[in-house]
Amino acid sequence: MLGGIFAVHFELQAPEMLFRSKPLQWKCDSFDILLFQRPQTMAFAIEEINRDQSLLPNITLGYRILDNCMNLQVSLRAAVSLIAGQGDTVNDNNCTGPPPVVAVIGEPLSSYSIAVARLLGLFSVPQVSYCASSPLLSNKREFPSFFRTVPSEAFQVIPKIIQYFGWTWVGAIGSDDDYGVYALKSFSEEHKKFGCIAFSEAINVNDKSNLKRAVKVVQQSSAKVIVVFLTKLDASTLINEIAHQNITGKQWIASDSWSAFAALASNENFKYFGGTIGVTARRGVIPGLEQYLLQAKPDYDQNNNLLKQFWEKIFGCKFNINDTATKYTMENSKECTGLEDLKSTKTEYSDVSQLRATYNVYKAVYAVAQALHNLNNCEHGKGPFEGNTCADITSVKPWQLLHYLKETNFTVHLGERVTFDENGDALPVFDIVNWQQTPDKMVISKTIGVFDQFTSSGQQLVINKDDIFWNFNSGTAPESVCSKSCQPGSRKAHRKGEPTCCFDCLPCADGEISSHLDSTECLICPPDFWSNQKRNKCILKEVEFLSYEDAMGITLTTTALLGGCSSVVILAIFIYFRKTPVVKANNSELSFLLLVSLMLCFLCSLCFIGEPTHLSCRLRHVAFGISFVLSISCILVKTIVVIMAFKATKPGKSVMKWFGATQQRGTVFFFTFIQALICIIWLTTAPPFPNKNTKYQNAKIIFECDIGSVAGFSCLLGYIGLLACISFLLAFIARGLPDTFNEAKFITFSMLIFCAVWITFIPAYISSPGKHTVAVEIFAILASSFGLLFAIFAPKCYVILFKPEKNTKKALMGKDIGKNK
Repeated sequence: MLGGIFAVHFELQAPEMLFRSKPLQWKCDSFDILLFQRPQTMAFAIEEINRDQSLLPNITLGYRILDNCMNLQVSLRAAVSLIAGQGDTVNDNNCTGPPPVVAVIGEPLSSYSIAVARLLGLFSVPQVSYCASSPLLSNKREFPSFFRTVPSEAFQVIPKIIQYFGWTWVGAIGSDDDYGVYALKSFSEEHKKFGCIAFSEAINVNDKSNLKRAVKVVQQSSAKVIVVFLTKLDASTLINEIAHQNITGKQWIASDSWSAFAALASNENFKYFGGTIGVTARRGVIPGLEQYLLQAKPDYDQNNNLLKQFWEKIFGCKFNINDTATKYTMENSKECTGLEDLKSTKTEYSDVSQLRATYNVYKAVYAVAQALHNLNNCEHGKGPFEGNTCADITSVKPWQLLHYLKETNFTVHLGERVTFDENGDALPVFDIVNWQQTPDKMVISKTIGVFDQFTSSGQQLVINKDDIFWNFNSGTAPESVCSKSCQPGSRKAHRKGEPTCCFDCLPCADGEISSHLDSTECLICPPDFWSNQKRNKCILKEVEFLSYEDAMGITLTTTALLGGCSSVVILAIFIYFRKTPVVKANNSELSFLLLVSLMLCFLCSLCFIGEPTHLSCRLRHVAFGISFVLSISCILVKTIVVIMAFKATKPGKSVMKWFGATQQRGTVFFFTFIQALICIIWLTTAPPFPNKNTKYQNAKIIFECDIGSVAGFSCLLGYIGLLACISFLLAFIARGLPDTFNEAKFITFSMLIFCAVWITFIPAYISSPGKHTVAVEIFAILASSFGLLFAIFAPKCYVILFKPEKNTKKALMGKDIGKNK
């Protein structure tokens, strides 16, 4: 005999406890047609096994099936009844025969199975559940005789589905019992690995205030996805309350205990729960089951009243029974004849297209039958029990059958393997279903994917997105996040005191990037790179230097060439008119040398333009330093010559013979040699070199010439400044000499321009960024060179070209001044 505990009714009416007579039986109401398919399948499987000559030959299986009426007390009472026998008293003679049942198929509910398994475990009675999936039942210490044909990993699959769709902000509702509390805890632990729980509510649907409070939490929560761990009955109550409160815009995730009952969302409830995604047992096919279900006939045996109640439910009639204790009221009801045509009906009872829990019932019966078969085929002397003995099938003990159930491993005739692991659990394979509506407005659980933990492909979760119905106006998957993902270019900044899924997105700073969604930090770009405008990619920095292509470079180049050409033109004029008094009187040799040095000053500025190289960096400063010292030296010597020439006109003075042409050349060479020596020492110790400067502008690389030695550069500029100051002082002293012979005032004015330019150059050079630093230096070179060129030579050229009458010895000596007056 096999025992069975099934849920067929959903309500229970307890009898009055008057304690004056034997209590009446508890009365169950709300017969469920779909659930009645399960005990019928158990009967079908047993009859099929009895007809099979290869399985348990000469052994006939019987069954006793009880209804738990969705009540724990009734479920426990059913379990005790199955293992103790049908009688109210204990007969000592019954102790020697086989037990009332050798195994129990059921209990369907996880919370009830926990209590029943503890009871049956005391007597080592095997229990094979077809629906209870709580991981708590995998503990063999607490539940040593518990097995199941449904996987226990449902709580682990739901988080994977949620992660698959990217839902990080979800709510959870569970029943306020062992099943629901453990489910909420297990789910929360798994989900927190990648997301956050908006709320977690353990509810008692029979407590209206508690139910309304939980529904209000759902309504006020920003979470779009709600996971529900409830039984079918509790889920039905929740669905009705959600519909009553008119809460839409939520994506419901159903646990395996109610995901297969898509009819809960029929009619107006589809507006709220259509598109529900659930995890349920793998669908199977049982050949011949539909014909068996449709052959059912009501049984008038008082001990077998489930078929009778089924008949009344499906045909909406009542059997007329004379027994006053069980007499039905016939008012407003037609009488059942028992001859109604069941085959003409089309209900969930006869629908075998979605056999899930029902298929697990079928496998559970076959698992027990296979264990009994192996027990019966034990070879004497090779048995597993003490002394290598075998069990006797005619007086089998539950603990003996328990041993064989643990080793069960067979394939049903449909090709599916049935076995249990060390925890008594079945292979973890689930179907992912979606509640959808057919054209004729029926709501079905459509399979949209599968979860197979031991798949050979390596992809445990497979979902066909195209088959999913989303109950949203957009027709697409909802977005359920506390904070939207931070796009590349920003980072997550968690809000204090809130879950980790609630955060702000802060843009990365300049020079930092984030290239992935939800980056927790921004990465600093390498030295030669900088962040782009979107801050999601490091790009090469723009290399900036003063080139010949840009407008500033072209302008400065043109100006330098103009200055050089001007120097050449003036030199040509002086050479052409070299025999004229104006040229002779102003020391023509020094003038020629000064014009050449000024031309070099103009041209050296071109070394500052273009991409810096080791050669150009060294050449630019050397050429600048030497050419300017050469120019200043010429001016200084000219100034000295002017002063000495004036002193030589006094009687007894012969100064000029000590400072002739040779001495003048030697002085210019000596002053220039000192600058050349400074440059040699500078280039030898710490020469200028090209450098990519990133200090002043982070987004750009300033390609410049590093001066190498600050002391060397300072000596070079300082020496030029020293000579310029000396020239300015001497020229200032000589400014009072006779106008007709004196160019000291022109030299004074030119040196004043020169000093002013280079004094203002220093702060401008320091404060100018990037290529403008070089531009300022070039401008100072050009401005000072033009100042020297025009201040000294422009008046002489004017006289030579436009006032030839003044380019005479008499005019130069001032002897014709009186005549002109």
